[in-house]
Amino acid sequence: MVLCVTQITSWGVLYYAFPVLAPAIAADTGWPVATITAAFSLGLVVAALLGIPAGRWLDRFGPRPVMTIGSLLAVPATLGIALAGSLPVFFAAWTLAGIAMAGVLYPPAFAALTRWWGPRRVVALTALTLLAGLSSTIFAPLTAALLEHGGWRDTYLTLAVILAVVTIPAHLFGLRGRWPEQVPHTEPGRPGESGGRAPRQIMRSRPFVLLVVANGLATFTAFAVVVNQVPLLLERGLTTTVAAWALGLGGLGQVLGRLGYGRLAAATGVRGRAVIIAGLSAAATALLAVLPGPAAVLIGAAMLAGAARGVFTLLQATAISDRWGATHYGRLNGLLTAPAMLATALAPWAGAAVAEAVGGYPLLFVLLALVGAAAAAVMAGTGVAPARR
Repeated sequence: MVLCVTQITSWGVLYYAFPVLAPAIAADTGWPVATITAAFSLGLVVAALLGIPAGRWLDRFGPRPVMTIGSLLAVPATLGIALAGSLPVFFAAWTLAGIAMAGVLYPPAFAALTRWWGPRRVVALTALTLLAGLSSTIFAPLTAALLEHGGWRDTYLTLAVILAVVTIPAHLFGLRGRWPEQVPHTEPGRPGESGGRAPRQIMRSRPFVLLVVANGLATFTAFAVVVNQVPLLLERGLTTTVAAWALGLGGLGQVLGRLGYGRLAAATGVRGRAVIIAGLSAAATALLAVLPGPAAVLIGAAMLAGAARGVFTLLQATAISDRWGATHYGRLNGLLTAPAMLATALAPWAGAAVAEAVGGYPLLFVLLALVGAAAAAVMAGTGVAPARR
């Protein structure tokens, strides 16, 4: 429950508040929206790069010091964003926010639950992502309400206080469980056992390299779809309000998709469900690309895309432990998620740039569907043979 609360708060303040406040920041400061978004993307890039050493620290020291330090850094970062009087200070504040994000967002939380829960990790990870999925539902309206009663600077100041009050004591006092040195293997004779393989040996293996590539491609597709979905629907003739509702209902689809992940995991193998989920994401993207309407059908496609995105989050969380066990999860997952975080950072402006270059958002979504299909094809090569006892 501690991690559920801190994930909702950390994602809400450090990620979901920005899209709501960006127009107000631009209007008040005169800084271009593209430049403001570049600062936000810089924070995500920093988080991606630091995710690799953060994973090593998690394996060695556990989540309590890493996530507590992340929380301590997140507060001055948010204050710096709020008080920035120039673009260099604004960029510096988002750089510090990126350092904080490496310690407080999903990767360290996934590592903690994977090590603590062992074979029952899917239950814990599903519960965490279901509740953390409500972060945008809670903080987007809260941020908008705070903005209505004050400027964007006062809003970020208030959010910094919320971040300090909720996350620092929760991580410091709520993550005191013993950090296991080793984790029992999942099931005898099945993938998911490292078989005593060293992390460097796993990193250089063909399945791991292909998994990194496929994860990066699929993540780019998923986040480019999220960011560019509203402009696509506007081109299809929907109003801004209806397009926003479609995006919001996609979040509901995300939650519903995660509810079904346990059954999917029980019915499929590691490689099979990776291909299925990546393929589902590509198919939903293709539907959005080719469907001209009506609005209800487009909303249904948006929910399907959300469902694929929801189960993909859990696929990412279990990709390492299902193949190689949980002993070196933090280090290996840091390497896995770093390219994905870079893809997340690039997706907002890359999607818009490609749409402008090719003449519209429908063709962009066709290209994104092809990238998603490529991710599914690469996922087919990520199987791991059962380790020998």
